Amino acid sequence: MGNLANIDAVILAGGKGTRLQSVVSDRPKVLAEVRGTPFIFYQLDYLAAVGVRRVILCTGYLGVLVREVVGDSYSEMKIVYSQEDRPLDTAGALRLALPLISSDPALIMNGDSLFTSNYDEFYQRHTDAGAEGSLLLVEIKDCGRYGRVSTDSTGRITRFEEKSDQPGPGRISAGVYILAKSLIEDIPSNRPVSIEREMFPSWVGRNIYGFLGEGEFIDIGTPESYALANSIGGDVFERVRRRGNK
Repeated sequence: MGNLANIDAVILAGGKGTRLQSVVSDRPKVLAEVRGTPFIFYQLDYLAAVGVRRVILCTGYLGVLVREVVGDSYSEMKIVYSQEDRPLDTAGALRLALPLISSDPALIMNGDSLFTSNYDEFYQRHTDAGAEGSLLLVEIKDCGRYGRVSTDSTGRITRFEEKSDQPGPGRISAGVYILAKSLIEDIPSNRPVSIEREMFPSWVGRNIYGFLGEGEFIDIGTPESYALANSIGGDVFERVRRRGNK
């Protein structure tokens, strides 16, 4: 766990949660409550558990509310904010936060999902591969809503498939990345940019790897997945919170 003590974590927490508006309309997506707790606290608990000490929250829609709820520290972690003045999408928000990122590489997380895999092992595999960027992958039964990620025998990513209506099993991005600053610097500045739709496909052919992880994959991006997250046994979330509050 000590490997992550000097690595900044960045949570992409600026989403309005347009697809979630029918069930959560008065707050940013990261503050949507799952079993009575704002989702971002599960993410922060997990980051604390794996040894992270500094977190940058990329906020946008109602970002002031995120800051009021979370504050400037959590557990033993320092919390820093990068606030958009207009929507920049996932990669655009990450590019805006670049001056605040003090480590190279950085650990990046989507704000609407949590994958309880072994992040320390993930970082070690990234380092051992000499990767410029790595994605943590999860295998699910139906990846049509997410789009598949294909790798070669070494784990190097060869293709990102678009979301489709074709159901079926496959490996998807779990929304957890380790990225060198050289990649973040490649993101166009001052305009909306999607990390999933624009940047990842453009990085194929570079030293980008995908590593399969194991654990609970919790997604709150749609009303259906949000309802599913709330139906998951409370013991799952209690384990996350206990780990983060040791």
